[in-house]
Amino acid sequence: MKKELPHFAIGSDYGGSQEWCTDLWMYIGGCAAVTACDSSIFFMLRKGRRELYPYALSEISHKDYVDFTDIMKPYLYPRQGGVDRLDIYMDGFGQFLRDRGEQNISMSPWPGERSFSETKDIIKKQINGGWLIPSLTLLHNQPSMQEFVWHWYLLNGYLEQDETFLVKAVTFGTWRWLDFSVLWDTGFDRKGGLVLYDMP
Repeated sequence: MKKELPHFAIGSDYGGSQEWCTDLWMYIGGCAAVTACDSSIFFMLRKGRRELYPYALSEISHKDYVDFTDIMKPYLYPRQGGVDRLDIYMDGFGQFLRDRGEQNISMSPWPGERSFSETKDIIKKQINGGWLIPSLTLLHNQPSMQEFVWHWYLLNGYLEQDETFLVKAVTFGTWRWLDFSVLWDTGFDRKGGLVLYDMP
């Protein structure tokens, strides 16, 4: 079974990237803000939440996107240690949503300590329901996952075949399929996790 949510293009890029930011701290540590920006644009395009993105609808430009990250920065500003807890992301992005009059979209934490099996099920439920998933990975013992160490990114698809469960991870203006059993088992006690969006 395969399910992918439609995303958005910025030129030839798949979503946004912190590497476009001219602010040094955003370039280094703006992944949480970029995840929130991508989520906001997704909500605008797929959930009808026009108030969440202040720029042109017809074409999302790199300049407008970078300007949007400057708007998001005060809510999820890069800091020493990074946005390293799920509640920091939910508090910051939640305040952004409230400031723009969005009262219906809710967020709940899914800690990295939850089992692979139940997390696989919640990923399928979220994506089948039309919700992309912010994901936080802290430390990881696998070299293949180093791009995702201490990093926020989005999951917007899954592929389940026999015993294999892959997730589609979106970051740095591109995407790749990851073996979720490897991604979720970081090998460290301190975990990240997922943020689950919902709307009544």
